[in-house]
Amino acid sequence: MRTMRGWLTDAAGGLPSRFWYLWTGTLINRLGGFVLIFLAIYLTSVRNFSPIQAGMVIGLWGLGGAAGTMLGGTLTDRWGRRPTLFAGQLGAAAMMLALGFAEELWTVAAGALLLGLFAEGVRPAFGAMMIDVVPERDRLRAFSLNYWALNLGFACAAILAGLAAELSYLLLFAVDAATTLVTALIIFVKVGETRPGGTGRTKVGGSARGVPGGLRTVLSDRVFLGFVGLNLLVAWVFLQHISMLPITMADDGLSPATYGWIIALNGFLIVAGQLFVPRLIKGRGRSNVLALAAVIVGVGFGLTAFADAAWFYAVTVLIWTLGEMLNSPSNSTLIAELSPAAYRGRYQGVFSLSWQLAGASAPVLGGLVREQLGNSALWLGCAAVGLLVAVAQVLSGPARERQAAALRLAQPPAQPVVVVDPPAPEAAEAAATAPTAVAAEPSVGSVPENESLVRSGSSATGTSR
Repeated sequence: MRTMRGWLTDAAGGLPSRFWYLWTGTLINRLGGFVLIFLAIYLTSVRNFSPIQAGMVIGLWGLGGAAGTMLGGTLTDRWGRRPTLFAGQLGAAAMMLALGFAEELWTVAAGALLLGLFAEGVRPAFGAMMIDVVPERDRLRAFSLNYWALNLGFACAAILAGLAAELSYLLLFAVDAATTLVTALIIFVKVGETRPGGTGRTKVGGSARGVPGGLRTVLSDRVFLGFVGLNLLVAWVFLQHISMLPITMADDGLSPATYGWIIALNGFLIVAGQLFVPRLIKGRGRSNVLALAAVIVGVGFGLTAFADAAWFYAVTVLIWTLGEMLNSPSNSTLIAELSPAAYRGRYQGVFSLSWQLAGASAPVLGGLVREQLGNSALWLGCAAVGLLVAVAQVLSGPARERQAAALRLAQPPAQPVVVVDPPAPEAAEAAATAPTAVAAEPSVGSVPENESLVRSGSSATGTSR
């Protein structure tokens, strides 16, 4: 008992109260994150779209998300974390309901595009909030805990969504919209604005940069962009579990409920083991950890080429989940260290862009490869991409670590975060729409993007992992 208490203290003790409100919002949002899990099945079985059409709709979701993360990153730094997140969540809830009622291909496509814009636009704000409220020494634990909440919610949502789909697919959209609103209210009222007030200049990529540089600062940071590019390749592989995996399983005669239970194993394994990961990887080279993660993810998806029964699919999911568990906290802490305080929203936005670009292209590419070259070529290709990323992580790691160390030395002294008192309930709407003074300070996350967040999907605190 004493050992368990000590482990819980090491894993969750001493974190700020505002982190726990963010954590609670993540959990609630993911518990109701039904839509993206079953979107491919919904489009092909209910709306009778072809696999290519379904892939294009999901791709439009990713395209909207790509625009949303860039816009959200800029608004996070200039307008503030809280108003950006609140506005995005309201828009996402409205578009989820609209998508549930849409029938024609063009209306479904438009709804998916706008939903991606709103839902993914809040990721930079959530990720920046997480970095703002958690001290650097505690971020590995905090990101792991948040990722644990994402996957606890995802595991439950996958099962509940499978059951709800048998009653009514519209119920999936309605519950997702409701939990999105609840999350927005929790963060708006309990967390408040977290944007620091410092205006100092910071060195990025070896040169002095000021806040007015905007996205040009991020886009000139070649080390960070290389890191984003590698994540894009991993995301191409990983997002096949949303688009092509359910279709492949359906070809083998497996039901949507079976897919729900099997994909829920991903969340259950993370819930069972994710909190042990920080201790496991602490002190180890992040590049080596990321390389190992890429190999495991590639092997897991590659074995899908040979799967033909529910138990075999379950084994492949468990394998690539192990890689995901290693990848997520290492990614999140590295993003935080490579992001100057004044640009956290933009850096989070650009990193989230890799997930959104993958969300837009992975379903289309996966559908084309599967249709033109066959199912085996798709999954064996995923294995090859994983091995390629592993080599690149090892080669590029030293440059990232040098830049992170230089940035820590170049940062000005930390400015105290001003705690903004929560507004009275009757003033919440006015606070959300009132003009906000532009501050100099800046970030998947269902988050993390941080990669917060990061499970790419319908929920704002983490559609992408």
